[in-house]
Amino acid sequence: MTKSKNPELLNNLEKAARTGGISKREFLQYSMLAGVTASTATGLWTSQAKAQPKRGGTFRYGVHDGNTSDNHDPGTYQSVYSIQLAHTHRSYLTEITEENGLGPDMATGWEASPDAKVWTFELNTDAVFHDGRKFTANDAVASLNHHRGEKSTSAAKALLDSVVDIKVDGDKHIVIELDQGFADLPWIMTDYHLVMLPAKDDGSVDWESGVGAGPYKIEQNEFGIGTTLVRHDGWHREGAWFDRIDMTVLNDPNARQTALVTGDVDAISSVDLKTMALLQRHPDVELDNIPSGSAITLPMFCDVAPFDNVDVRMALKLAIDREEIVEKIVFGTGTPGNDFHVSPNMPYFPADIPQRTYDPEKAKWHLKQAGVDNLSVSLSAADSVLPGAVDMIVLYSEQAKKAGIDIKPVREANDGYWSDVWLKKPWVFVKWGARPTPDNMFTLAYKDDAAWNEAHWKNARFNELLLQAKAELDETRRGEMYHEMCTLARDDGGTIIPMFVNFVYARRKNVKHGPSVASSWETDGARGTHRWWFEG
Repeated sequence: MTKSKNPELLNNLEKAARTGGISKREFLQYSMLAGVTASTATGLWTSQAKAQPKRGGTFRYGVHDGNTSDNHDPGTYQSVYSIQLAHTHRSYLTEITEENGLGPDMATGWEASPDAKVWTFELNTDAVFHDGRKFTANDAVASLNHHRGEKSTSAAKALLDSVVDIKVDGDKHIVIELDQGFADLPWIMTDYHLVMLPAKDDGSVDWESGVGAGPYKIEQNEFGIGTTLVRHDGWHREGAWFDRIDMTVLNDPNARQTALVTGDVDAISSVDLKTMALLQRHPDVELDNIPSGSAITLPMFCDVAPFDNVDVRMALKLAIDREEIVEKIVFGTGTPGNDFHVSPNMPYFPADIPQRTYDPEKAKWHLKQAGVDNLSVSLSAADSVLPGAVDMIVLYSEQAKKAGIDIKPVREANDGYWSDVWLKKPWVFVKWGARPTPDNMFTLAYKDDAAWNEAHWKNARFNELLLQAKAELDETRRGEMYHEMCTLARDDGGTIIPMFVNFVYARRKNVKHGPSVASSWETDGARGTHRWWFEG
């Protein structure tokens, strides 16, 4: 550690050097005033200057979970590849920052009425789309309306259910009116579906062309194969340090990791955890192991036998050893789940709800209550969703045998998993990205009429509380509501949550990022393509 008579001054100098806000001569002069020697000051300048973002180079990015069925309609985004691509070539009203806070993107500011029923967003009218069209308030209104209305098939439709009207207020503002207070609305605008797109004359949006207003514009794209992008010179924000982005679909974890080690790609979105320790020892590779709210879920259709019986659901929840799964499948890079979709690093986490543990004898009791002596069910998974997904359900199958439950693991094809398996088969393996608030997660996947209600679970009290909590501005009361909702999901719901997983991804050592990275998605909240840079 560098000793200084004035550590606060030295701290500020180092920050200025990292961000390019000070010359070398000034840095050396003021560092010596802070009490460090000339040689130490020179070394500090060199190390901090190296940390400054620099423009240039082609960033080659190997991404998992890419499918030929992916497309540019933001209402259909599902796969990791789609989400990573969306954050690379499109923009949102707000963003989750590197520090996991809420920041501006296409909106420069926002404010609410005292009852949070009316929100006004100020827009960045310097922003332009890739084809040269200026971003306008009409574009913002049309982009959000794409996910609204009876005919909308968007997965984000449920997020905007309480919106009554969205209208233009001059050139720089839009006003969103709701039928009730909605404290989380600016956070909702970070949802990966809610991209800003150019409006058409009829009020719809141009999503088909792939045009966006993000940091990079698409040159070539073939879903299921890869995408080539170049910097968008009209982008409205800092960053976009790379000249080009080459995204390649690498669903096979071995191929993905090999490509990184051999230098064929500069970063990969997910590490094969079986060989993580070996990869960590590679001299040219850096790993990022980021705790997150990304959940593994095993949703059961609550309207399909035998999962329509709450005792059967409870038996399956008790027949899984979460601790063993965290240790053996993700090698400790996760946290056991408790069958409610709020992680320990999310607001309103109900820490006092007892952790559910492996109890095959109690599982047998619940099967008896359901009038079932032996249970035989199939569970689908694909390793493109999470490396080791199939191994996890095989391990779960072994654990469940002690409860007299026969779980038949089904290895599904990697390509088309989201279109052909998820929401189609009655019991499947799913990996969710992190969401910033409980309301966001519950509205997307647990509200009775949500398009992504993956367990077909309907609980009147849960839905009543969801509406109440959305409008509740008293933090204590809101927390009490979420506590009850978590208990309902845990004890009555159709979703097993074995664990919350860390995002573990890797990059070549010449790829740099700042001191913090977002934990909302892989590679810095899916924004590594414009936040990261090559070391000079």
